[in-house]
Amino acid sequence: MHLVGTARTSLFAVTNEAPTIDYRTLLEAERASLERQLAELGFGTETSTGLSYDSNFADSSQVTAERGEAEALVAELRLALGEVEHALAKVDGGSYGKCEKCGQPITPARLEAKPAVRTCIACANARR
Repeated sequence: MHLVGTARTSLFAVTNEAPTIDYRTLLEAERASLERQLAELGFGTETSTGLSYDSNFADSSQVTAERGEAEALVAELRLALGEVEHALAKVDGGSYGKCEKCGQPITPARLEAKPAVRTCIACANARR
């Protein structure tokens, strides 16, 4: 490590090491965000039935459309939450950051961008 700076700037440390990323913290923040979004839609628990709609609302087709959109969004959020939970289990098990297809390490940049990702970029591209 060496220090870099000038008379007008403060000193800062420069190292050749990559910054360490706390993936557990990233995953836990993502889980909290997904859970908050589900709660806002009325699906905060497994037994929640979602937003309530006024049965006397004049435009029942509008209610049906909105309910369908909300349910589709909830399905996506639950899927993403499952992926985050899976990644957290891998952190606990010591296998986080390894591609589930080829076993090679997933790059830190990919993990930072998509902390719950299961495959390296090469395997993800080969799947397409």
